[in-house]
Amino acid sequence: MSQEYQQNKIHPHKLVLWVSFAGIIMMFTALTSAVIVRKAAGNWLEFSLPDIFYWNTLVIVVSSLTLHAAYQAYQKGMAKAYRFLLGTTLVLGMLFLVLQYQGWLALMEAGIPLRTNPSGDFVYVISGIHGAHILGGLAALAVSFIVAIRGPFRQTAKRKLRLELVLSYWHFVDFLWIYLIIFWMLQG
Repeated sequence: MSQEYQQNKIHPHKLVLWVSFAGIIMMFTALTSAVIVRKAAGNWLEFSLPDIFYWNTLVIVVSSLTLHAAYQAYQKGMAKAYRFLLGTTLVLGMLFLVLQYQGWLALMEAGIPLRTNPSGDFVYVISGIHGAHILGGLAALAVSFIVAIRGPFRQTAKRKLRLELVLSYWHFVDFLWIYLIIFWMLQG
C-alpha cells in the first residue's frame, strides 16, 4: 500500500468513482431542470408513466439489495451465496433493461412516441441515458461475476475493491432511478 493512499484514507479508484458520480449528478440535474423549463414554455403533453416503470423500479431496488447481500456474503466467506447473489443481481439488472424497453413500448402504445411532444421525448432521452449507465454497471457486474465463478473463491484486496466499486456504482444508479421516478411522478 502506498504512503499517499494511507494518508488519504480513500483508494484512488474510489475517488475517481465518486468524482464521476458528481458529473453524472450534474448531468441529470441539468436534464431534469430542462424538463421544468421546457414544461413552463407550453405545448406540454400531460401523461402518467406506464405502470411498468414502477415495476422496473422494484426490480432495480431488489437488485441493489441482492448486490449488497452478495457483498456481505463475500465478506463472510460464503462463496456459494456470494456467487448466487451476484448472478441474481446481474439477471435483475438485465431484467431492468428489458422492462425499460417494455416501458418505452407502453409509451408508444399510449400515443406518446418519440419526437411527438417534448414531454415524452424527455422521458425517452433521460431514461435512455440512465439505461446506458445501467449497461456500464452490467459490464462491471459481469466481470465481477466471471471472476467469482472462475476458479476458487478467494478474499483478496483486489477482489474486495472491485466488489466495493461495483456496489457503490450500482447503488448510485439505483438511487438515481428512484430520483427520476419521483421526479416524473411530480411532473405528471
